[in-house]
Amino acid sequence: MLIVEVCAVITTIILLSSISGGNYSGFNMQLALWLWFTVLFSNFAEAVAEGRGKAHADALRKARKNINARKISGGTVTNINAGELQKNDFVICEAGDIIPADGEITEGIASVDESAITGESAPVIRESGGDRSAVTGGTKVLSDRIIIRIVSEPGFTFMDKIISLIEGAKRQKTPNEIALTILLAGLTIIFLLAVSTLPFYYKYSMVSSGLNPDNNISIPVLVALLVCLIPTTIGGLLSAIGISGMDRMIKKNVIAVSGRAIEAAGDLSVLLLDKTGTITMGNRMASGIIPLSVVEPFTLAYASLLSSLSDDTPEGRSVIKFVKENYRIKTADIHTGNASYVKFSAETRMSGINLYPESGSSRLIRKGSLDAIERFVESAGGCVPEETYAIVKEVASEGCTPLVVAENKTVLGVIRLKDIVKGGIKERFAHLRKMGIKTIMITGDNPLTAAAISAEAGVDDFISEAKPEDKLLCIRSEQAKGHLVGMIGDGTNDAPALAQADVGIAMNTGTQAAREAGNMVDLDSNPTKLIEVVEVGKQLLMTRGALTTFSIANDVAKYFAILPAMFFSLYSINGNAGPLGTLNIMNLGSPQSAILSAVIFNAVIIVLLIPLALKGVKYKPAGASEILKTNLLMYGAGGLIAPFIGIKLVDLLINFLKIV
Repeated sequence: MLIVEVCAVITTIILLSSISGGNYSGFNMQLALWLWFTVLFSNFAEAVAEGRGKAHADALRKARKNINARKISGGTVTNINAGELQKNDFVICEAGDIIPADGEITEGIASVDESAITGESAPVIRESGGDRSAVTGGTKVLSDRIIIRIVSEPGFTFMDKIISLIEGAKRQKTPNEIALTILLAGLTIIFLLAVSTLPFYYKYSMVSSGLNPDNNISIPVLVALLVCLIPTTIGGLLSAIGISGMDRMIKKNVIAVSGRAIEAAGDLSVLLLDKTGTITMGNRMASGIIPLSVVEPFTLAYASLLSSLSDDTPEGRSVIKFVKENYRIKTADIHTGNASYVKFSAETRMSGINLYPESGSSRLIRKGSLDAIERFVESAGGCVPEETYAIVKEVASEGCTPLVVAENKTVLGVIRLKDIVKGGIKERFAHLRKMGIKTIMITGDNPLTAAAISAEAGVDDFISEAKPEDKLLCIRSEQAKGHLVGMIGDGTNDAPALAQADVGIAMNTGTQAAREAGNMVDLDSNPTKLIEVVEVGKQLLMTRGALTTFSIANDVAKYFAILPAMFFSLYSINGNAGPLGTLNIMNLGSPQSAILSAVIFNAVIIVLLIPLALKGVKYKPAGASEILKTNLLMYGAGGLIAPFIGIKLVDLLINFLKIV
């Protein structure tokens, strides 16, 4: 496109020089205008692609407000503007507060609304000391109280990075794109050398034809030939294709740090997935209730439901759902009467309800960890039966989490919480298998637990009792075999593997270290999103290949418009068309209209292909040979045929309007 700009400048200078000398040429004027239009349209393609992203960035920028922060310093809490916070400052956030900047929760647990980032309205749980401790500036605390350590400098928050990436300010060319650029530059240089030698050949041919050698090819005509020969179509669309690929990824709620990661995703052959929070829900869900021998199952089930009514955590909601589905309790059947609720908090590690019936003694129902229920029961004058400890130990040995339920001073039983495999994930992994991608689950669980979850999730293989270095070694081993490897994780222990992988997708629910290490961040924290990521990557590669094929085929057809027009008079007899005129198979009106028609078509086709460059070629799972065959038939043949039709139509219009 730089060559086209230079050609446009040269033609404009020649035009202005001829006008100042009183020798105006309408043909040169038309050529200069359409060369500038070619430059304009190629920039327009990139501007449209960037504009779509900037509109998204503006929406995010407007969503950010002037947020106040309550900074803790030396035991004193001070209200300051969020923009004044520095890395490693500590702030307090309570229900209703906007989190002022990116950070890690150091104390407490809270329900957080992340819809400003993910678009998902359902709140999520964030807590200290685990892989779900990261919080993002601009999100809202819905419950409880947390203390956050700020992990980003002003202007370098996660939201700032998203806006910067969306706007494409730091978009770098991928290796594939660089290789294609070198190829296009090489073709341009070859055609530049070929065109620059044409005047010498043409002059020799004119002398041999008995024509006046002073009437050689004009520079504007040579410029038109060069612009039509070099691959301007793909050159004008190349940047737009890359930017639109990142834009399509953003629409999938995945932030790609670089276009290189998107391209690599299109060629993935092995995918490693962390288990907790990636394949499984991470938030353990109710999978059963175990009553004590003297307690009826329904009594425990109903008490479990009542004690969870004020528990807004995913675990609490799962207890309500489990009881309703398995014990056929409808909302209308739940009678709380005159009651007060005890909300779950990180400090008490309990939730419950206090019922005050009109007649009879009050009922204080609690659900929580064993030690919390022990304190509750003992404070009421009771004690925990030995049977409870046996049940809790059995549940824990299964890799599940036990929650004990008690009423007043009596223990009723235990709720089993299990790390549930995410819904629909087995079918998604089967889809990945059809795409030729091998899935490997990595977990710190023992082999028996890992094997059970692996079978339930439908992964191809698993590595149990894995340490962070094991994940790293596995990735390096697969890469040594020539495979492109993807890694999906959310924890700090996943960070080294995410950094090593060709495509490292960090869950937005994960830690700051994981998000920093990956080259993609999934805002929805959905591991099966990789299917969409791979499809976008393959679509990017296919779109670039298809338009490159079209562009090169396109140039071949333009030869038959310009070259016959340029050599129309060579070796002619009695002023008739020369033998090279037989190549004018389109029967174009005149040499000048033929050249101008080719230049106009060359400019307009860029605009017509912008929608395809932005939308991308539709991806269908197929082998490389089949995709190549489709590209050659559809875009190669299309690139040959379209110019013949387009140039002929433009030529008819030019001659009808008598422009030249």
